[in-house]
Amino acid sequence: MHPDTSIAPVTAASCDEALREPLALLDSRFTEGSVEVPGGRVSYRSCGSGPVVVLLHGISSGAPSWLQCALKLASQARVIAWNAPGYGRSTPLTMSQPKAVDYATRLQDMLQALEVEQCVLVGHSLGALMAAAYLAHGDGRARRTLLADPALGYGAADKQERAQQVRQERLAALYTLGIAGMAQKPTRLLSAHASAQDHAWVRWNMQRLDASGYTQAVQLLCGDDIAPYLQAAPRRGLSVACGTEDIVTTPQASEGLARQFGLPFKLVDAAGHACYIEQPSQFAALVSAQLTSTN
Repeated sequence: MHPDTSIAPVTAASCDEALREPLALLDSRFTEGSVEVPGGRVSYRSCGSGPVVVLLHGISSGAPSWLQCALKLASQARVIAWNAPGYGRSTPLTMSQPKAVDYATRLQDMLQALEVEQCVLVGHSLGALMAAAYLAHGDGRARRTLLADPALGYGAADKQERAQQVRQERLAALYTLGIAGMAQKPTRLLSAHASAQDHAWVRWNMQRLDASGYTQAVQLLCGDDIAPYLQAAPRRGLSVACGTEDIVTTPQASEGLARQFGLPFKLVDAAGHACYIEQPSQFAALVSAQLTSTN
């Protein structure tokens, strides 16, 4: 819960023009901090004041990716975007094949260390799987939860063949291309509506992945399943959203999940998988509605 002054400020000197503005905002308005928790440290970005919004990123991203969305919420909320274990400055988990509940335990530790008693929890993609696990097994600090473009996971018995295929594809790309090479590949996270800045921002965040943390996250994706967590979780205040042009976790799959568990479903127009990057105003409005909802 203190600014992490050991981290050198991000500068735009070596970045292309598309990143100049977001990197300046990142340094000045969405600052990095960290807290000590059992098992190590959790780093995060934060801004604003008021009721708390906690943002959980996906497998190919990190806390800084929420910049534009967080700034749009800062006038009405204290926004905390964590770096999941093995991402950013956050200590990795100890197990080689973690489950979502292991990430949820670290999330609970962070919330306790930051003295967050109540929050709106937003999980994007793989972060949605972590959020679902927290709802099922955590200590109830999430007043409302939004699962955005949720990764369903491949841990179910009938998905084992696909799980093995995804694991091999992702880890082979990591081993042959490395993080830098993966970041330069054409992204599936954005739609045709995305700007040059959106593409540059996705690449910048991917370039900062840690190979071991990413490998653990791949094992989570391929070894766990969101459905049992949602089955065990309280449904009140829980909803699902998805970009209209998401080709990773499609609107059809996301709406199907919402229908399966009787949850409200919203679309983010003209957006792919990383809808909060492409359409930060729309996405922030969805989160803002969670802040003010009394249902």
